[in-house]
Order: sequence, then C-alpha cells, then structure tokens
Amino acid sequence: MTTTPSSEKLTLESNDGTLLEIDVKIALTWQLLKNKIDDGCVDGVIPIENVNGETLAKVIEYCQKHAMAADDAELRRWDAEFLNVDWSSLFDLTLAADYLQIKSLRDLTIRTVSDRIVEIKSPEEFRRTFGIKNDFSPEEEAQIRKENQWAFDGYL
Repeated sequence: MTTTPSSEKLTLESNDGTLLEIDVKIALTWQLLKNKIDDGCVDGVIPIENVNGETLAKVIEYCQKHAMAADDAELRRWDAEFLNVDWSSLFDLTLAADYLQIKSLRDLTIRTVSDRIVEIKSPEEFRRTFGIKNDFSPEEEAQIRKENQWAFDGYL
C-alpha cells in the first residue's frame, strides 16, 4: 500500500542548498521520490544530491506544465521552447531526469540531444560544439579524409 506524506507539498533541497517545493501529486510521478515516499523515507526536507537548484527548478517547471496540459500540440510547442537551452543546460536536464527517474523528460531530452547532433554538419563543427581538440596534424587528417572519403560525402 502506498502512503503519502500528510502535506500537499514536499520540500526538496538541491545539491547547492536551494530549497524548492513540489506538489505531492507531481512528486509521485518521479520514480525516485515515489520510492522514497513508498518506503516511508520522507521526513522533512528531501535532499536531491545530484541536481543543482537551477536544474531542479526547471525539472519542476516541466513536470508542472505536463501535469496541467490538456492540448498535445501546445505542449509540444512548449517543450521545444523549454529545451531551447545551451548544451550544458540540456545535458544537466538529461542527467537530472535520469537520476530522478522521470522517463518522459529523459526521453525528451535525449531526443533533443540526438536531433541537435544530427544538425551538426562537419567534424570541425562537432569538435567546436563539444570542445574536442583535433589531435591530428593537417597531413594526418588529409590522409584520413582521403582514405575514408565515403564517410565525408555530403559533409564537405
């Protein structure tokens, strides 16, 4: 039998000490919190060790919007705008969704990462985007491109 805290809200504490409130109904959609609630481990402030305050606030915003949304088309537009963030923020949201076990947000962020990667058109742009140093000399790179021209077709 599932038991829920007597309050309608829970207080979460991020790893940087930010305190945020969340409705119990929304908390129950997060598998991590649902497990804590079901196990009776909720007493006072709940530490969320692997998520910073800014990201946790965004996760709560996402879950609140999805809990209230009635129109799928409007929700898809909102999701696209919500995830119109820099790479670092997108990765933070992906990791938070995975840690908190929020499948819908995890799937959405992973799909967004995948869509953005597909839009990268060259190895140079990929390196710039992800801060990867090119450790090939110009001669080595030219040789690799020559030997593997099929892999570069359409990108150069």
